[in-house]
Amino acid sequence: MIKTLLGAAAALALTAGLAAAEGKTFYWVSHGGPADPVWTYFLQGAEAYAKTSGNTVNTSFHSGDVPSQQEAVRAAIAAGADGICSTSPDPGSMVDVVAEARAAGIPIINFNTSDSAPNWNAYVGGDLKAVGKAWAQYLVDHELVKAGDFVWMPVEVPGASYGVEEEAGIKEVFEPLGITWEVTDATLDQAEVITRMTDYVTANRDKIKAMIGLGDMVTGSVKRVWDQAGVQPGEIPVVGWGNSLDTTQEVMDGYVNAGMWQDPQATSYLCLSALQMEGDGIPLGFNIITGALYEKDTAPVYSKIMGGN
Repeated sequence: MIKTLLGAAAALALTAGLAAAEGKTFYWVSHGGPADPVWTYFLQGAEAYAKTSGNTVNTSFHSGDVPSQQEAVRAAIAAGADGICSTSPDPGSMVDVVAEARAAGIPIINFNTSDSAPNWNAYVGGDLKAVGKAWAQYLVDHELVKAGDFVWMPVEVPGASYGVEEEAGIKEVFEPLGITWEVTDATLDQAEVITRMTDYVTANRDKIKAMIGLGDMVTGSVKRVWDQAGVQPGEIPVVGWGNSLDTTQEVMDGYVNAGMWQDPQATSYLCLSALQMEGDGIPLGFNIITGALYEKDTAPVYSKIMGGN
């Protein structure tokens, strides 16, 4: 009898505790665009967290518009958000709004694109500088580029945090070896990405020894660009982001040598879970780093994850 009553009391206490934890409202703010395949997966992670936790997650995309993203964070602060997950659209661009969130007692965690300038509670995502270094080292270690070679690096938003950090890592490997490169603007429009990349590779085919895709849209467009430009799979070595079904298929078909998996669903889920933990009085005193470079043999694993299998 006593055990039963104690068990019931414990159950009631637990139920009450869970009820108290429900009803939180978090904001998920991205510099990306809704047409970018990788952001579909990041969004899925946020939606899965909301479904599992019962909390409300308000999401927004800002397609590289820095003032718009800053205003979205300020709106979340004004609404009394329980926590905010935000990317960094440009290095240092979120310093003031992050300070405003912290002053209001609202935890704000950086995800996807690291930026050490603001006083974030923590960071969840890939170490972008390390990612860039890994791509460059892959090309060097596999003898796909050598001293004096030229590497092409298309990106959707030149100057954005992700490409800047990645290029810094690439520079550490390439510069001492005398390998040169150029970052080109591909835009966030899929049709324009394909057109610009096709025009560039057609005009510069003789000097391009390898390509590094600094974003998912450009890496995921390689097959269509190569087919239009008459480039054979494997003729130009390619490494880059691999967070789309297009890229996993390109890796399996030999158009891309290696893709970087960023764990997009897990990144969003972990960021929002960490906000809830912060609200429960358990501070996240460390960063959570995600990511893995995959080749043809393991590409099917990531294809199944992104395909929902």
